[in-house]
Amino acid sequence: MGEDIAVNRKALHRYQILDRYEAGIELKGTEVKAIRDGLANITSAFAQVDGRQIFAWDIDIQPYARAGYVQHEPKSARRLLLHRQEIDRLAAQSQTKGSTLVVLRLYWKGGRVKVEIGLAKGKEHADQRADLKEKVVKREMAREKASFNRRHA
Repeated sequence: MGEDIAVNRKALHRYQILDRYEAGIELKGTEVKAIRDGLANITSAFAQVDGRQIFAWDIDIQPYARAGYVQHEPKSARRLLLHRQEIDRLAAQSQTKGSTLVVLRLYWKGGRVKVEIGLAKGKEHADQRADLKEKVVKREMAREKASFNRRHA
């Protein structure tokens, strides 16, 4: 795995991730330079199959400040690069009720920007609360274990 550019933490809270896919993304030069400056945000990003292609929507890449006269749109649809079999599989799986394609993270891999998308199913409010309770319990257990080790070391 590469260095993370942006991570969609809300997606991990709101959705149960069933499957993950790595995809390339079609970007312009000013978009890549803006990403290098840390101007990318994917908190509300999702993917959608359109015909025989897949697009990522709401990836917010702010304009590059030192660009010339050509500038990119901050929230335009960006094409994702996947194999045909993967696109067909995602198209079939995303048609089932309650499932969606969510952008989970943007990261560098070998000098190129990659996108991790996940086939997700929405969590119920009770499931979200259960996850939060489990997280709190783990944190308290780690805290107690650390204090026990400090006292008895």
